[in-house]
Amino acid sequence: MRETGVEVRELMKEEFPLAETLWEEYRGQKNDMPEERVFGVFENGSLAATARCTRHPDGLEMDCVFAGERFRGKGYARLAVQALIDACGKEAIFIHSTLVLISFYKTFGFVPIHEDLLPRTIRDRFLFCFGEMAGCNVCPMTRAGSA
Repeated sequence: MRETGVEVRELMKEEFPLAETLWEEYRGQKNDMPEERVFGVFENGSLAATARCTRHPDGLEMDCVFAGERFRGKGYARLAVQALIDACGKEAIFIHSTLVLISFYKTFGFVPIHEDLLPRTIRDRFLFCFGEMAGCNVCPMTRAGSA
């Protein structure tokens, strides 16, 4: 997708350092798994927002939905999530949503689920919160795959 000065697309592996630089604002995330895909929104050539899809042995997880501070309020996170869903949404996707973003993810068809329903490898990433995800400001959610 291209609008004036805006491009939405999947990042190539050699562009992952751009995402890591942006994610320094967001908990210092790194691309560290071989089965990751990162979708980005570029504004005038600068990476403005991302959404990452990681294939775990038992399911797909979306995380690193993030827009840089100077790019917020432009709908770029929404564009990045939609690009991810367009590319990966044939399978169910799981997320650990912060509580304040539940309504945002619902607009894409995500629904809250009990943490026991998360695939094991995805649930284990938040094992420190198991049984208390709301206390960790997290709500597990899923979106059914589309044919």
